[in-house]
Amino acid sequence: MREVIQFDNVSFRYPDDEKWIFEDLSFSVGKGEKVVITGPSGSGKTTMLYLCNRLYPENCDGIVKGSVVLFDKSSQSYSPGEVNHRIATVFQDPDAQFCMMTVEEELAFTLENLNVDRKEMDGRIEEVLELTGLTKFRHSVIQQLSGGEKQRIAIVCALIMDPEVLLLDEPISHLDPFTAKQFISWLDELQQERSLTILAIEHRLDLWGDFFNREIQLERINDANPMSKRISSRQEHQSLDVSGVSTGAFLKDVSFTLDRGEVAVLAGPNGSGKSTLLKALCKLIPADGTVRPSNLGYVPQTPEFLFVTKTVRDEIAYGGGTHAEELLDRLHLAAIADANPFAVSHGQKRRVAIASMLCDGREIIFMDEPTSGQDAASLVELFRLIDERAREGTTFLIVTHDMEFAFHVADSILLMKNGILTGKYDANQVWRDEELLSNHHLLQPKGWVEHEVCFA
Repeated sequence: MREVIQFDNVSFRYPDDEKWIFEDLSFSVGKGEKVVITGPSGSGKTTMLYLCNRLYPENCDGIVKGSVVLFDKSSQSYSPGEVNHRIATVFQDPDAQFCMMTVEEELAFTLENLNVDRKEMDGRIEEVLELTGLTKFRHSVIQQLSGGEKQRIAIVCALIMDPEVLLLDEPISHLDPFTAKQFISWLDELQQERSLTILAIEHRLDLWGDFFNREIQLERINDANPMSKRISSRQEHQSLDVSGVSTGAFLKDVSFTLDRGEVAVLAGPNGSGKSTLLKALCKLIPADGTVRPSNLGYVPQTPEFLFVTKTVRDEIAYGGGTHAEELLDRLHLAAIADANPFAVSHGQKRRVAIASMLCDGREIIFMDEPTSGQDAASLVELFRLIDERAREGTTFLIVTHDMEFAFHVADSILLMKNGILTGKYDANQVWRDEELLSNHHLLQPKGWVEHEVCFA
């Protein structure tokens, strides 16, 4: 089997850091292999991926020891951009790779950079959109799409280059469970059809089945005590009252209430309006209707939007809370306390944003995809913090596609579809109703199935 990527005793660090991100890393990936990279959040998985596509070290002034060989040629001998049509990358944050306004323009821009003749462009665009089932998005404005839809468009932009190697950084983290399953099945067929080599970073392997041939673990993931199903902390005192919230075509007359200490999960298909609803409730976008109260804490899907200071410690303490040091420790951020919050890993950025809201002492907190990019230990600690704060009276509304986390944490489930809140349900009612789950592109969590077997 021809090796397309080879690392020989590779170490990497940033110029201002004394500590190496990783040291003496050696592995190889053969043509046509499907390999998954695992390890704790912050262990250097994304950095390793950026060395594979030559984004690093040139674009970050990084220091590299050892040898990286791509297609039997030293990575340092390639000129800028030379190898990137052969090794395509889909970033963890899809917004980081979009340059144009619409999907069609973004795809055309990619082809222009490959010097594709204009007469061929229309056919190439039509072919890749049809292949991926995304033809209806051809003329869509990218920034009006949901996080999951953007992620799928980013994959299309990679595939239109007809690459030999596909690098994926948590490709299903923003996809609803049904779409994620479809994506994995489609990717498997595509890989076989084109003999693609796939190197992917992933924390959650449960949906992938036997897709990957093998695993490369950068660091051993610390064993975490498994989450147990929460006992409800809901109190008989209304905390949040939402009435008739609408935003033109995106949200239609959304109304619901949450009680003090209630943990509610907002779920549904990609593009159903979940993130839009959170932004409307926080008055970040214009909306009709009423929201009481209006002093809400919000952790966005892109956590960088919150950052205003130069260190992780200052960011967490910015709102004046007194628990910054405790949260640094509990959310596994103490080692990067003095780092710039913009310079840490995606999963760490998300935990910094979560910690800053928890430190503020807000009575109501909204979280948009808080589990994305988190390893098992971080998920367990996040679960514990939510449980503790809920028992103290904090109300949570959490958007997530992670049904295992939702099963363990949620008192209630709010389901959305096509901009409409289709209902608020007791969590146990949702888990046992497979038809209701299927109608909202959700899958029955493994934890629920095991729970039912134990108590049958």
